[in-house]
Amino acid sequence: MIDTTALTRTRIQDPGAIGCAWRNRTPGVWPKDGRLLIVAADHPARGALFVRGALRMASRSDLLDRLVTALARPGVDGVLASPDILDDLLLLGALEGKLVIGSMNRGGLQGASFELDDRFTGCDADTIAALGLDGGKMLTRICLADPGSAATLEASGRAVTALAAHAKMALVEPFLTVRRDAGRVENLLDPDSVITSIAVASALGATSAHTWLKIPVVDDMERVLDATTLPTLLLGGDPSGSPDITYAAWQAALAIPPAAGLVVGRALLHPLDDDVAAAVDIAVSLVHGGPA
Repeated sequence: MIDTTALTRTRIQDPGAIGCAWRNRTPGVWPKDGRLLIVAADHPARGALFVRGALRMASRSDLLDRLVTALARPGVDGVLASPDILDDLLLLGALEGKLVIGSMNRGGLQGASFELDDRFTGCDADTIAALGLDGGKMLTRICLADPGSAATLEASGRAVTALAAHAKMALVEPFLTVRRDAGRVENLLDPDSVITSIAVASALGATSAHTWLKIPVVDDMERVLDATTLPTLLLGGDPSGSPDITYAAWQAALAIPPAAGLVVGRALLHPLDDDVAAAVDIAVSLVHGGPA
């Protein structure tokens, strides 16, 4: 288990060490095959701590231990996380030679009355560029019955433009969304809804030159992925059901252009058998080929 005492001590006694470590970090290298396996860990910043109905992401030491294990596996290209987790991983030396994507909007807290007003409370484009990160990710939920979606779309458009000005990846994660009741928001995962969200997200910002999409694996993925020419990473989501079925769905979707890799968090960090290394190795084999 990761000893977080040293991390806290550094934050108290030498907070400037974080900036120094970012400046001295060995940057990641884009894979030669052009495909990416990114481990996601920005869920806690939005209050999303549950995995399969249990509060599994509440312990920072446990989360960091799982992330360090995952990032050390050959073939893992990088990480997507909120600034606090990125700084922890940086101080642990786990980001050396890895691509790093900062999570930008985490203000739509899970279960909140304002959940669909996804405010930008995390990384910004200028800081992403200054620290040498490789891009920024924005959750862009579109609820036709919620006026908060208008502000989210506007903010996402500005972020896409700002990231492109720095030649940084803008990773947009769109959903058509409905509010089922006061405390429950649901993403619509039928093919037509995902296609509609792709169409809206692809047009955000003043240029799409550096825009990538992050979308769920749903039915009829050939038709879904035909909705865009933008490079697309497939998300893992909250793991449920048989892992073998999940892996088979990822494999089938990855064979369809413009799918360019996976962004997976809970399914790899909290697999059913709790073997993080083995789950990550299977994902590596799906994205980059080779033995599982």
